[in-house]
Amino acid sequence: MEKLALSDEILLQIDKPARYIGGEVNMVRKDPGKVELRFAMCFPDVYEIGMSHLGIQILYDMLNRREDTYCERVYSPWPDLHKIMKERDIPLFTLETQSPVGEMDFLGITIQYEMCYTNILQILDLSKIPLHAKERTWEDPIVIGGGPCTYNPEPLADFFDIFYIGEGETRYDDLLALYKSCRAKDCTRQEFLEAAAKIPGLYVPSLYEVTYHEDGTIASFEPVKEGIPARVKKEIVMELTDTPYPTKPLVPYIKVTQDRVVLEIMRGCIRGCRFCQAGMIYRPTRERSLEQLKRWAYEMLKNTGHEEISLSSLSSSDYTKLKELVTFLIKEFQGKGINISLPSLRIDAFSLDVMRKVQDVRKSSLTFAPEAGSQRLRDVINKGLTEEVILEGAGQAFEGGWQKVKLYFMLGLPTETEEDMREIPRLAERIAERYYEIPKERRNGKCQITISTSFFVPKPFTPFQWAPMCSRDEFLDKARVVNEEVKLQLNRKSLKYNWHEADVTVLEGVFARGDRRVGRVLEQAYRNGCIFDSWTEFFDNEKWLSAFAETGISMDFYNSRVRDTEELLPWDFIDCGVSREFLKREWEKAQKGIVTPNCRMQCSGCGAMQFEGGVCFEDKN
Repeated sequence: MEKLALSDEILLQIDKPARYIGGEVNMVRKDPGKVELRFAMCFPDVYEIGMSHLGIQILYDMLNRREDTYCERVYSPWPDLHKIMKERDIPLFTLETQSPVGEMDFLGITIQYEMCYTNILQILDLSKIPLHAKERTWEDPIVIGGGPCTYNPEPLADFFDIFYIGEGETRYDDLLALYKSCRAKDCTRQEFLEAAAKIPGLYVPSLYEVTYHEDGTIASFEPVKEGIPARVKKEIVMELTDTPYPTKPLVPYIKVTQDRVVLEIMRGCIRGCRFCQAGMIYRPTRERSLEQLKRWAYEMLKNTGHEEISLSSLSSSDYTKLKELVTFLIKEFQGKGINISLPSLRIDAFSLDVMRKVQDVRKSSLTFAPEAGSQRLRDVINKGLTEEVILEGAGQAFEGGWQKVKLYFMLGLPTETEEDMREIPRLAERIAERYYEIPKERRNGKCQITISTSFFVPKPFTPFQWAPMCSRDEFLDKARVVNEEVKLQLNRKSLKYNWHEADVTVLEGVFARGDRRVGRVLEQAYRNGCIFDSWTEFFDNEKWLSAFAETGISMDFYNSRVRDTEELLPWDFIDCGVSREFLKREWEKAQKGIVTPNCRMQCSGCGAMQFEGGVCFEDKN
């Protein structure tokens, strides 16, 4: 196998050469000649983002525990290197051995965000792998996709051989065993793919056929051969204690986004926010054992030299042993120069007490995510947060010494009115008023409240999957309303307002709920020069608009229309563990503003009980 290393001359021309040379602390080294399988694990974004992703670290560790497999890594080359590689015809290579990606047995791509889709085509193109799965032979790797975006894989269907639906710890051994067996028997690539489609959790898009009604909606979605399952059920790990975890995670030479030890404390969420895809697809809630986490914290800090440890979950406050874990971490590490990071906390007395112990309150800011300004709209989205709780939490924080607060909201939520929009700055104003109720001598100067609004994107497998989405101009009009209201507040000098880019949001919406046809737009956009679309400095909306025009695909069809709850949706062949009936009930309750209690308060019959174990509170009698 050819070895490709960038020359010193090229390395001197590009930004941050350390992105491409490998050799990091804890990098796995194997003799490629002594393994049977080569696996390139890819994150389709720049190195600093990809190196911060826990899922890649878990799979890298898990696959490299196999004696017969060498799992290596590849990330998207930054545009400066991309240009040189195209001009000089240099194929993309792995970090571990500088081997061509195109010569691997597997290329595994984690798909975290819709605006990374053109980077997936960049990876295939630079690796000299045919973009379309149907054009590949045994000379090419098996291209497999995983991650949250595979819960609607259809916009990418033409480009992938296999999608892995669900959590990666359960079926890779079966897939690799099948691959070895098929190669030993001299099976065709097609025979391998047909056999792979029968492994639970694996979806082979080439083995399914889609037909459409005259109005453009899907008429049917069926397997093309007998024995291929009509539905693909997600894979899930019920007992997290037994799963592999990287206690020797890779440590980069350059600063990356998450430059710290990451301790995953639980998966899933009990809250049931109706806009949140992760809260639905990762059900039921499963916790890691306290003793295991204590042990891993020691090992990972020792093996990396990191000076910060972060607790990872969708809602850390709901981890039942959080108090014991945090008490342990503070006692063991805080005096040793180790910072403790606690994202995803609900702002209550316990959380504030913890944060006071682990943060410098004069330097840090608190983050609240009310998501909506009015109580009416918070009930619609099932946020489970009252204004009383928000103001009480803010008040306790201010009394504890904080003065900086970040507030996150969404614009364009279902049923939203102008009054709901104007309530966003008004809520921020009431929080500021709470600060100025504190006697002046006990304050740390002015309070600083940053309001950030993103634009709502309906996602598959949420109660809002049927909802229409706003256009670019509608989103910007909403942002103007909020900005106008900010200027009317008495404490406006304490308020700062930011909003997300509307153009990017509209595209995200198309690919979040798109079908196979939008893959043509994606391919045309890449040919037009679109890459790194989630990066403001590279995003070019005109190129995207041209791609839609050139392919004759309508954005409005995917974003603006209201979907009937009986319509066949592109992702309906996937069983994510949460029933369609539950999502419909939640959609109906949302329109009436009816709140659904969280899982610990009352079971809502979502369907997650089918996975035996975990922390599911459904009544089993």
